[in-house]
Amino acid sequence: MKELGLVARRKKQFKATTDSKHKFRIVPNVLNRNFKAQRKGQIWVSDITYIRTFTGWLYLTVILDLFDRKVVGWSMSRSLETKQTILPAWHMATTNRPITAELIFHSDRGVQYACDAFANLLDSNPLITRSMSRKGDCWDNAVAESFFKSLKAEAVYEKSYSTQKEAELVIFEYIEGFYNRNRRHSALGNLTIEVPIAIGIERNLYAA
Repeated sequence: MKELGLVARRKKQFKATTDSKHKFRIVPNVLNRNFKAQRKGQIWVSDITYIRTFTGWLYLTVILDLFDRKVVGWSMSRSLETKQTILPAWHMATTNRPITAELIFHSDRGVQYACDAFANLLDSNPLITRSMSRKGDCWDNAVAESFFKSLKAEAVYEKSYSTQKEAELVIFEYIEGFYNRNRRHSALGNLTIEVPIAIGIERNLYAA
């Protein structure tokens, strides 16, 4: 490795974001790893991850629509409180894609998703069915986990962020400028989420 100029990639410091030891109600895994959606707003998945900076942790919450893999809602925060994580991400998602038909919302068992403030918000809408992963099973939320894997490989692990603000700017550009617009997705036939009209490709997939 020395002769070839290779160095090992060291494992990054781990920061837990899922607190499933709480008193709130856990709902069944309705999604059951069925990650295929037939229309926009049919299935949303969500998760929370962390980005390390020299001035502290930055937490990223995302909501993805499984129909086209678009990040329809997201938030960045300095804490893991519900009001700073999933609530602002949810409000962004419902603004970007208003709920007009039945929707399955899937997440892990974290306190941010199970707490009364968020659970009551979802339960107040009869079109929404809540779903949660089984205990300790990351594969039940594989699409969200895959997004974070891509994000960290492409915008986090090879960089060092001096401040949380610096990381926020990079993550914002990654989601809104690259991932949602220009990145190709294998789940979409290696096309981008928003294929430019100039390409002239007609996709019935996005007719909805």
